Amino acid sequence: MSEVRAGRSAAGGSAAGRSAPGGSAARGAAADPTLTPTPTPARASGAPRDPVRPRAEPAVFWGGLVVVVAVFLAGAWQRRWIADDGLIVLRTVRNLIAGNGPVFNAGERVESNTSTVWTYLVYLTHEVVGYRLELIALALALTLSMVAVACAMLGTRVMYQGTRHARVGGPMLLLPLGVVLYIMLPPARDFASSGLETGLVICWIGVMWLGLQRWARAPHREGRFGLPSGGTAAIAFVAGLGPLVRPELALASVVFLALLAASRQSWRHLGWLVVIAGTVPVVYQIWRMSYYALPYPLTAVAKDAGGSKWDKGAEYLWDLLSPYVLLLPLVVVLIAGLVSWWAVRRSDTAAPGNPLLRLPLRYPHRGSGSRGTVADSGDAGGGDDDEAGGLLRLRNRVRSTPVVTIAFLVVAVIMLAYVTRVGGDFMHGRVLLPSLFLFLLPVSVVPLPVGPARGADDARVRRVAVPVVAGAWLVVVGWAVTVEVVQDPFRAEPESITAAGIVDERQFYIQRTGHKHPLLADDYLDFPRMRALVRDVSSNRTGAVFLPVPGFQDRWDVVAYDRPMPGLAPFELPDDPMKTVVFLNLGMTSMNLPLDVDVYDTVGLASPLAAHTDRMEDGRIGHDKFLPYDWVLARTGVVEDPVNFPRWIDVNWVNQAEVALQCPATQALIDSYSGPLTLEKRWSNVVNAFSFAEYRINRIPAYEVQRCGLPMPEEVEKYQGTR
Repeated sequence: MSEVRAGRSAAGGSAAGRSAPGGSAARGAAADPTLTPTPTPARASGAPRDPVRPRAEPAVFWGGLVVVVAVFLAGAWQRRWIADDGLIVLRTVRNLIAGNGPVFNAGERVESNTSTVWTYLVYLTHEVVGYRLELIALALALTLSMVAVACAMLGTRVMYQGTRHARVGGPMLLLPLGVVLYIMLPPARDFASSGLETGLVICWIGVMWLGLQRWARAPHREGRFGLPSGGTAAIAFVAGLGPLVRPELALASVVFLALLAASRQSWRHLGWLVVIAGTVPVVYQIWRMSYYALPYPLTAVAKDAGGSKWDKGAEYLWDLLSPYVLLLPLVVVLIAGLVSWWAVRRSDTAAPGNPLLRLPLRYPHRGSGSRGTVADSGDAGGGDDDEAGGLLRLRNRVRSTPVVTIAFLVVAVIMLAYVTRVGGDFMHGRVLLPSLFLFLLPVSVVPLPVGPARGADDARVRRVAVPVVAGAWLVVVGWAVTVEVVQDPFRAEPESITAAGIVDERQFYIQRTGHKHPLLADDYLDFPRMRALVRDVSSNRTGAVFLPVPGFQDRWDVVAYDRPMPGLAPFELPDDPMKTVVFLNLGMTSMNLPLDVDVYDTVGLASPLAAHTDRMEDGRIGHDKFLPYDWVLARTGVVEDPVNFPRWIDVNWVNQAEVALQCPATQALIDSYSGPLTLEKRWSNVVNAFSFAEYRINRIPAYEVQRCGLPMPEEVEKYQGTR
């Protein structure tokens, strides 16, 4: 132990040791020679300056970053749009602005938005700037998407070159490669706007990539009482937000936070990281369960996010790979990445060994309340101390570039497996974009050695690395140009839903609305049925349920109240008639109607009863639940006389649904999100949230009556009218 202190003292006593990059790490590494950092050789006084490092390197990298962002922004702007699902988010924001709370329909505590952070980000931005919600969502999505690709490139630059305090390797030009593949992919451009949270998701990933790569290079510091440095605290906080960015990102958050926890640090420091990372998501989770009576958004219930449909997921994956011959550039980029990694390891421009493993580190001294070093009783040799020292050395290795990089690749595999398992999505490419982005992070830019070779081994490495990297870059650029030419963003051929249930969502709505850039809710008035719906709802004065007429694109069945509303005299019109609309296209419908009109869908994104039905075995992914309209008629109580029915509605189904709704478990579910929110109700919701999430009803009313053991209503003769 005295030797360690002596080594630390000797290193600390040298002015050169204190001022040289990594000097503190050199003091801390004295106890473990394998951790000795490899400092960049100092330039002798009067020696000629290396012309490559100060000029070409930053110019090429920053020039490439600007070009990549500009090309991505131009491509995304060319394909700008707001999806119908993006408008669903904005309905909740409208209710927040109106003071109704974070709900889809006023009076029902339903979380119809998958991304909590995205919802509140749009809301808070609106409170600051006050523009139209559609334009705010567009601007935020584009901005976050651009930040994401910039962070990807910056993080990979740190991975290869280190920071200015921890330089490794010799001069190298960092050329954009994997990031070019991503920004030129049509679905990536489509969902860089769209009003959905895709831009936020990849931005979160990009920020974590840059943050953890810098964390791997930075010396470990602890403040008073073990407080983490600002950078480490920020990384932990952002990592903890993963489940609120999108629920499945909890898988990524677990890996990233485990990485932070496994590195060498004091118990106090670890405790602070737990508090910083966990406070916001834990507090929100408790609030969510007490308010919505569910442990996750209703969308996860509607889509059975824990379900398994591997065959559908495989079809969804191939639907992305096939049209763009995506496997070709992916293989080329992978080969270039492996060769680049090998070249950096073998290059003689760094010290012998793996330069990416020889990082300047600083660790806390046991019992120290401020900055310390690696000196620790666990570092001394002998007996149990050897075992302890081995564990400490293992924990030292956690905070390294290779481990961080591997962690991201592990997350990429996990995310890809999860998306495939649940069956993918109905939107072409959408939910695979985060996995693709994760896989491409380590090769978003690749190094090309420049300058004269520094030894025979370096020359041999360059003879392999330079042509491989240059060839890969040409292949990816050629592929990108081909995709740009072949994939017309406004093609004329009709876009239809595939046999697998997948559709190019942007192209579908371009053709159905007649707008090249459907951005505003008003643009969707040109979607079939929309103008007729707005007209019928605005002209109705009695209150009604509005149902789309099957087979017609401009007609709605208006099922009006055939009796006075409660408290009204016969034939007296209500001042505030109750109106309910049921339609699959939830976003455009809800954004073009007032907030006092309840809007439901049949698949469960905003309709809790529909979400709590069982999936149809061969249904379309994301739409494989269906609640018949009879349940809405029974729930609203709008119909008494069978004469008031449309011909395609069976009065017996409505009567059976009315009885099925009396099932005690179903009543408890309904009361959890629509009853008065007392403290007792909040506690009950927290306790029962998981059981509510697992509760299922049969969508066939008669079967549900039987399941609940309720008396079956008598059948009546169906009215054969002309409606």
